[in-house]
Amino acid sequence: MSERKALLILHGKQAQNEEVRAAVQALRDSGWQLAVRLTWEGGDAARLVDEALAAGYPRLIAGGGDGTLREVAEALALSGGQASLALLPLGTANDFCHAAGIPQAAEAALALLERPAVAVDLGEMDGQLFLNMATGGFGSKVTAHTPEELKRLLGGAAYFLTGLSRFTEVHSAFGRFRGPGFAWEGEFLALGIGNGRQAGGGHLLCPQACIDDGRLDICILPAPQDPVQTLGTLLSGGILGLEAVAVTARLPWLEVEAPEGLDINLDGEPLRRSASRFGVRAAALRLHLPDGSPLLGGP
Repeated sequence: MSERKALLILHGKQAQNEEVRAAVQALRDSGWQLAVRLTWEGGDAARLVDEALAAGYPRLIAGGGDGTLREVAEALALSGGQASLALLPLGTANDFCHAAGIPQAAEAALALLERPAVAVDLGEMDGQLFLNMATGGFGSKVTAHTPEELKRLLGGAAYFLTGLSRFTEVHSAFGRFRGPGFAWEGEFLALGIGNGRQAGGGHLLCPQACIDDGRLDICILPAPQDPVQTLGTLLSGGILGLEAVAVTARLPWLEVEAPEGLDINLDGEPLRRSASRFGVRAAALRLHLPDGSPLLGGP
């Protein structure tokens, strides 16, 4: 076993989380040298990753929601550092960690530091890396407009409630999609480009995605005759129940054009684009995952 030394990069609002404090102390009591640093504003995650690597930490931990996990994973991959990464899910949705089988309890999640790290892919959109998924269309608007107070009260159900309240805004977008051996264009209601499998608080969009296969899973939901009913199904359980109408593919890259602009949510970060290129950085990160993680299964 290599040196039991790690640094936890923790979202600032979790500083007084008693469960996290107890889990950190338990890890220290078991012989780990564990330091904690807090994020406060944009750019802190990248800075703290650089400082951790310069200090020689062989393992990092990202503690927070999907956005924090993405920021730390991106910074670590871009740095070229050899440190491995563990994930401590502390957000509302924790979509990536749920799909990966990472425990939601803090002490159990930190215990994965004892597991060997495995190489996993990261998705890429116009040079910006993501760990879980890029979503587009109305579902992304729902995620972006769900109030933090509602998420704290209701957890993942807050996204569903927000979606119900914004049904009058349901409309499709026009897009053109092109990848190796794949082309589709038309009106669509929702889009998922997955390294992981789910987004928006548990909505499965790419249920077969793997994070070690060098591919992105693509799911396009064409505009239906009854968008309100279809969106209700989507918000209730994701693409399950809509497989017969969904356009799917598994590709190393995808180009998307949306002349009127498209709302995109990148692991919790809302963006708007009229054209983007998505790709994969294969084996870009070494991640501590549980045995038999559902997201592992590539060649």
